[in-house]
Amino acid sequence: MEVVLTIAGSDSSAGAGIQQDLKTIVAHGCYGATVITSITSQNTLGVQASLTVPAGVVASQINAVLTDLEPAAIKIGMIPNKAVAEAIVDELKPYLQQHPVPVVYDPVMVSTSGFDLMHPDAIQYITTHLFPLCTLITPNLPEAARLGDSLSPYAYLLKGGHAEGNIMTDVLHLPDGTTAEYSTERIATRNLHGTGCTLSSAIASRLALGCSIRDAISKAKAFVTAAINRSVDVNIGGGNGPILVD
Repeated sequence: MEVVLTIAGSDSSAGAGIQQDLKTIVAHGCYGATVITSITSQNTLGVQASLTVPAGVVASQINAVLTDLEPAAIKIGMIPNKAVAEAIVDELKPYLQQHPVPVVYDPVMVSTSGFDLMHPDAIQYITTHLFPLCTLITPNLPEAARLGDSLSPYAYLLKGGHAEGNIMTDVLHLPDGTTAEYSTERIATRNLHGTGCTLSSAIASRLALGCSIRDAISKAKAFVTAAINRSVDVNIGGGNGPILVD
């Protein structure tokens, strides 16, 4: 069984973050390992509070997994500050030199409810030191606007869910300048909590199972679309409900 490591924040409502990552990884037939970067107090109405895990503890969690479980792919989500970003890079860089497994980074910066999830001091460090370790970066439109030209040397999937219209298009940009588009119809639902976490975890799982980057994205998009459709009429919480991956 392939191991997929997720490095991300914890969501107490289990609709996003580590909890949703685990559900997605398991749904793909892989084994999920976790490193928690932040503990958030949140529900379908939004994020109420966030506590950053000390960088040394983040580093020790990563070390514990990498020295024993040998992940076939790594997904990275919420990185709350520069110190945690440094810990992640310091642990992953030497491992990836010996074990060049795929790394998918979902640059979570602000929650849907507007809560800041990344300190500004982390952005420059991440673009300079973490981006070069990544196989794929998956920003949404607001995140891409903040990251600017730092994305262009790398493979990134620009997610179009924040755009207007009934057709949503994600665009894969590759370092050689080629692109590929993945379009889906917008689904009328209030239940969209955790879509970004689900997509990036699904891509990482597909890469762990041996898919090419284009095929991994295509299959992950189909997985997320099915999850959204499955969740349209589900009532969990009073706000932006979660999508059900199984």
